[in-house]
Amino acid sequence: MLNSYPYLPHFLAPLWFVLCWGGYTRYASLKAQTTPCLASVLHLYREDWMRRMLMRENRIADANVIGNLERNASFFASSTLIILAGILTVLGASDRALSLLADIPFVQPASRGLSEIKLLCLGVIFVYAFFTFSWCMRQYNFAAVLVGSAPMVGERHVTEQERKAFGERTARVISMAANQFNFGLRAYYFGMATLAWFINPWFFMLVTAGVVVVLYRREFHSDVLEVMVYTPTPAAEVAKEKSE
Repeated sequence: MLNSYPYLPHFLAPLWFVLCWGGYTRYASLKAQTTPCLASVLHLYREDWMRRMLMRENRIADANVIGNLERNASFFASSTLIILAGILTVLGASDRALSLLADIPFVQPASRGLSEIKLLCLGVIFVYAFFTFSWCMRQYNFAAVLVGSAPMVGERHVTEQERKAFGERTARVISMAANQFNFGLRAYYFGMATLAWFINPWFFMLVTAGVVVVLYRREFHSDVLEVMVYTPTPAAEVAKEKSE
């Protein structure tokens, strides 16, 4: 049957890809509401960060942290433009790229039109990544403005309720920027999986499923998540604190 429809695997592979990417994104957002994950736990740490920031007179360190986060997003946005330039270059020399791929073992032969479609799909993924990282950068800019406008410790006309609301609002903006950064990283993961499409559509589907497994384990069952959720305290230290 597959011999009668040679392009059927190439039609099923991108559908499976979109289903895995979109399905996991939806699943992760819903599961994060009821299960500890990197995103939800880090948001709690950001709320603690903002509460402590409002208690400090000097906020230079807080501004530096946000600046470093913004530079990380800027680095990936710049790298994405370089990747897009490379994809456009390969798209303009698709005949030479096909000849190079034909020399690699286990590569399924494909027409020039199909190869260009694969390159265009790869380009769309990294265009999405660029817009995601650039929006992340802007949100970190918004967070920097919020930190700069944070009420000082000695301002008497600002109530504790207003301080608490301001801290929660700032933490939420930083978390929104971090979520956009996470979406951009996922685009990189799935973009790497798309390279397997040039070898074989079935291999592409297998690698896509593998990316979902890797993302799930890192976001919901990673060692760093376990440490951030619960850090065991040695019994000797507990006894010492009680004695004091």
